[in-house]
Amino acid sequence: MPFLRNPSLLHWTQHARMKMQYYRLSPARVRRVLHSPRRTEEGVAPKTIAMMQPASLKSAAGRGGASNKETWNQEIWVMVQDTAKTRTVISAWRYPGVTKPRGEVATAFLQEEYKEFLSRGNR
Repeated sequence: MPFLRNPSLLHWTQHARMKMQYYRLSPARVRRVLHSPRRTEEGVAPKTIAMMQPASLKSAAGRGGASNKETWNQEIWVMVQDTAKTRTVISAWRYPGVTKPRGEVATAFLQEEYKEFLSRGNR
């Protein structure tokens, strides 16, 4: 996974703005996901990072109140790409469920598929 740093400038792509409008996500909410993600993974596209934060947390106390496991039913994802001076927000979306963390095997498979796609001359 690439080293995460905090560039001073945040650049928004037109695609990210349209997705934010569609999913009713404010720029402040997207920045909140960027500053304190619950989970960080490699993005599907090369040199990108995907960050997730639950939309809202619910405390699922068991019988007797002994367990305070946090649950959620929606996630907000943001995909970014870092350069030397800027962090570009490529996309942002609301996922209506709970995703499982991607394993190393899935990440390696996606990277191989993408390399094969690029080698065929499709860009």
